[in-house]
Amino acid sequence: MPSAPDPNVIVNETGAQRLLGYVLDVGGSDKHGRCRLDITQDHLNRHNVLHGGITSCLLDTAAAATASLSVDDTGRAPFRSVSLSVNYIAPAKPGRVEATGQITGGGRTLLFVSGELRDASGDLIATSSGVYKRVSGGGL
Repeated sequence: MPSAPDPNVIVNETGAQRLLGYVLDVGGSDKHGRCRLDITQDHLNRHNVLHGGITSCLLDTAAAATASLSVDDTGRAPFRSVSLSVNYIAPAKPGRVEATGQITGGGRTLLFVSGELRDASGDLIATSSGVYKRVSGGGL
């Protein structure tokens, strides 16, 4: 008998997620959102490494989920990116990468969240810092 899906692992929720194939994990007891991707040829740039835009997407997604976990144990409270800065440290080649977010400051409506993207061996690929705004009522 197949096991029930893990409610802490979000898959196929958005068009971007379906297109890129990443998995969002909001189940850690540490309240850090994690975004995993198994890099394939479809994710590479002309230099055969992970495209920088996808790197940014993974970091942004993990950071926004981390912000959400600060107010909602399901990690589904909406937060919008206000700003995001990414530092590219090393190239990522095909294999698994994981982005993790961590709240570094903020208040009731704005949170400062840092992120790290690491490959399966733990090597640092990229870092980020961003500002995330809690969205109420679906408006801007």
